[in-house]
Amino acid sequence: MPASHKGYNKLLRTVEKTVSTYGMLKPKDSVVVGVSGGPDSVALLHVLLTLASRFSLRLGVAHLNHCLRQKDSDKDAEFVASLAGKFDLPCYVHKEDVRKYQIENKLSLEEAARRVRYTFFNSVSETNRFNKIALGHHCDDNAELILMNLFRGSGPQGISGIPPVRDGKIIRPLINLKRSEIIDYLDAKGLKYVSDTSNWETRYLRNRIRLHLIPLLKESYNPKIIETLNRLAAIIGSEEEWIEDIILPLFEKTALSVQDDIVSFSVPRLKEINIAAQRRIIRKAIARIKGDLRRITFSHIDSIISLLESGPAYKNLDFPDRIRIQRNREVLIFSKEKNALRDLNVKSGQAEKIAFEYKIAKPEPIFIKEIGAHMKFSEMDIENLSDFRRTGQHAGFFDKDVLSFPLVLRNFQPGDRFKPLGMAGTQKVKKFFIDKKVPKTERTRCPILLSQGKIVWVVGHRIDESVKVTPSTRNILKMELFLA
Repeated sequence: MPASHKGYNKLLRTVEKTVSTYGMLKPKDSVVVGVSGGPDSVALLHVLLTLASRFSLRLGVAHLNHCLRQKDSDKDAEFVASLAGKFDLPCYVHKEDVRKYQIENKLSLEEAARRVRYTFFNSVSETNRFNKIALGHHCDDNAELILMNLFRGSGPQGISGIPPVRDGKIIRPLINLKRSEIIDYLDAKGLKYVSDTSNWETRYLRNRIRLHLIPLLKESYNPKIIETLNRLAAIIGSEEEWIEDIILPLFEKTALSVQDDIVSFSVPRLKEINIAAQRRIIRKAIARIKGDLRRITFSHIDSIISLLESGPAYKNLDFPDRIRIQRNREVLIFSKEKNALRDLNVKSGQAEKIAFEYKIAKPEPIFIKEIGAHMKFSEMDIENLSDFRRTGQHAGFFDKDVLSFPLVLRNFQPGDRFKPLGMAGTQKVKKFFIDKKVPKTERTRCPILLSQGKIVWVVGHRIDESVKVTPSTRNILKMELFLA
């Protein structure tokens, strides 16, 4: 038997076992397949076409054009439409400016793309009566996500990785396959696919993990790190299911009222139970009204614990996606507000306060947990300096010999003043923000970098005139801010 045919049979058996283990497919299911045109989704479509007769499946193809790569994005959409046409499958293509959505909703690019994509898939599913949505995630994707969540400080639920089935509707038949197995299958079958060049851009955390960290872990620590991380996720996932059965009765015991957009609890009842259970009940309450726990960090949960244990009788906490937590004497209220919280805060004279301060002893990467961002440092000499005018506002180039370590990175404070690059005199940072139309909610999250007590960079906006690169500069320090 040819080696390629053996590989095909092995891959198909793995998928069949995955489908059976998690009950992904039933006879006469209608499945819309998310196809980007990349190797994973193309392989998924071909595998499901193979299984279609066995399960009497009705298949369709959905493709979202993110408009991130201009003509290349349009070509990807054309490729997917052609692929669907080859198999006489209905194809649903939608075009949306994800970059615009990102700016309007103040999200990371990855989160904005994820939201737009899932909204589109659900819309296609509901409008065209598909009861399943099939996506091409595999075990390498899962390993990358586990590491991302680990670095972000996620708890067990984040480390449990990508669920093979979500809400009984979203299925991932390739979740037990490795990326290399998928590529080998496509090559053996002579199947064409498109490549997304953005997958090689290392400004994204996921790409850096895939391109740099995982190869290092494989070479120097554990050649089977992908399998190990997936096994860890499976173990934690099953334990999370068991713990959920324990938490549900406690949730119901402490809850006073449970509605779609508001949940309230008895403070005395919550304080009676173990802190670990408190955290899980809090997460469950947020997930219920928000729909997920994305952008909710351990510090968010811990701030609620503090409010619960020794906080004032009346206080509000504002979280991402319009989630508000209120302490009203002996009642703790979780709600999702209809209006933006910044508008509510302006009306009530309140403002979100984010305080942080980091001492940077030497040029080494740091993680700013309060805003979920990484800062990276690179040293170079003047001969190796490229055209830094095209690097974007989240990178700054400094005359290293003018700086004095340790540097201090902290949040914006009233009275801050600096000399913006290109200006003759100093200016208050607050006025700089006003002139640049920086929203108030972003000002509190903007890192400020200081050297010897003097501001040298309003991070993401402008460096100070005193630290700029000049013709006499010999050593350069490049700093970059990466949003996770």
